Amino acid sequence: MIALLVVLHILVSLFLILVVLVQQGKGADLAGAFGGGGSQTAFGARGATTLLHKLTTTFFVLFVITSMALAVLQARPRPSVMSGTKPAANAPAKPAPAKTAPAPAPVKN
Repeated sequence: MIALLVVLHILVSLFLILVVLVQQGKGADLAGAFGGGGSQTAFGARGATTLLHKLTTTFFVLFVITSMALAVLQARPRPSVMSGTKPAANAPAKPAPAKTAPAPAPVKN
């Protein structure tokens, strides 16, 4: 699930970068971006700005949604590898302390 979301997030990021880079400032048209000297645009006089604006908004919203989803999924505690294991029944829980001989009494002269 997280891997699929990361791949989607990367693709959305790349498309968002491309859409923003294709846009021009006010007064410039799409033909100027690719070296065309004419005043004709690929999508009409106003169509290029509207389409690119909608694409930018859409990819931005998708970017924010995938960012928040990844943050929420990464913040959840994940179970440990050892969480489902139980100690063995035949093994002692603690080793028995070794019995030692009492220390000899000090010799008084």
